[in-house]
Amino acid sequence: MAAKLPTVAIIGQANVGKSSLFNRFVRSRQAIVAEEAGTTRDNVLGKVRSGDHTFWLVDTAGLKDPNDEFEASIQEQITEAADAADVILVVVDSTQYVSDEDRIVAKKALKSKKPVILLLNKNDLKGALPTDEFRRLGIKDIIRTSAEHNEGIADAIDLITDLIPPRSDSVPDDIIRVSLIGRPNVGKSNLFNTLAGKQQALVANIAGTTRDVNRVLVKYKGQSIELLDTAGMRKPGKQEVGIEKFSVLRSLQAIEESDVCFLLMDVNELNTQLDQRLAGIIDEAGKGMVIVVSKWDSVQDKDAFTRDALAPKIARTFDFVPWAPLIFTSSVTGQNVTKLFDLVLEITTRRNQEIKTRQLNDLLQNAVAKHPPAGLKNTHPKLRYMVQTDVSPPWFVIYGSNLKFIHWSYKRYLERLMREKFDYIGTPIKFSFRDEKQIKANREKEAAAAADTKKSPTRDEE
Repeated sequence: MAAKLPTVAIIGQANVGKSSLFNRFVRSRQAIVAEEAGTTRDNVLGKVRSGDHTFWLVDTAGLKDPNDEFEASIQEQITEAADAADVILVVVDSTQYVSDEDRIVAKKALKSKKPVILLLNKNDLKGALPTDEFRRLGIKDIIRTSAEHNEGIADAIDLITDLIPPRSDSVPDDIIRVSLIGRPNVGKSNLFNTLAGKQQALVANIAGTTRDVNRVLVKYKGQSIELLDTAGMRKPGKQEVGIEKFSVLRSLQAIEESDVCFLLMDVNELNTQLDQRLAGIIDEAGKGMVIVVSKWDSVQDKDAFTRDALAPKIARTFDFVPWAPLIFTSSVTGQNVTKLFDLVLEITTRRNQEIKTRQLNDLLQNAVAKHPPAGLKNTHPKLRYMVQTDVSPPWFVIYGSNLKFIHWSYKRYLERLMREKFDYIGTPIKFSFRDEKQIKANREKEAAAAADTKKSPTRDEE
């Protein structure tokens, strides 16, 4: 396991440029940035490396009117982030005079007794005020920055690395990453909180509240599992300009980063086209998947018959991923929540199992003997041998001849046999077919090209 990395929190009012600065620090479009105060609704996490230092950077939500209940819970997150941080970056708009809100932010930061750095952002704009105007906030270290022009970022990182111990996270971790994927308001944040066992994600009855990926690390049966709560994905035509587009991208990135995805569906609104599209993306990405029917507590007449009646309907909709287990959960009652953790461990074991080549070839020969692949009149596909080339997802390469004539139904037949024999629950398995004649032809072509290059003189020789 890697050592715990230091954490640096960015706090400040809305629209002072925290997310733009965050992006400069982590050199990616990881936080949502839009011309709208309060766009970043959740903490966003990024990793910053500088020399022999590595630290987590947390972009917190903007401070807004605490009378608003939802915004009050965002304020609590800022307090939590400041408490958890090793260094706090307070960001203010250098074109605006110090406001009461800026004083509150600075006070919160200094109260934590952690090292605090004041970033005077938007320094490139006309009307940027002199540094002395901001000394009244009581923060000793002040750096003028411009996220737009990448000014002051290197100075800020140098100062941060002076304040934190050198740590390296180069040790490969054994963390299983699990993302919660689904449309808005299907109960992802509630399930995330139940799984995390604490109020880590913001939960509000507003579709699309979680706009960035939220993370928490939990331990289950000695195994570290990182949960990623993604922004809800809307149907393509219903995305708000800007923000929702970023959220969809975030969900896709979360799928890429995960080992296993929980595809959540509201029991009151099942089997939408978007759910199928998401399942397809997860399958294509080669990730483990569990289809999770949420809000089971909201069903009035929920005897076993109801579940037995629903399960086949759902299975028919997702018949292209028959390997994905289906589970009914409730974040309110906690039903089947522990079972989700058990499934994650089981799926991970299956995704990482390595099958001996002899076992694979026994299976292949038996499969061909029972049901030879169909072909054209004089060109029948010949399947000679199979090897496993990868895990997570399991990947198998079959060598032979005339393989382009293999029908997709035969590939499905081989996959079914593999699943029955080796129990690949919850994970896609991938096949590649290599035609030996084609491989030989390609090698000859490469050898001829290499010989030609040797014969033709180089420019220096000329």
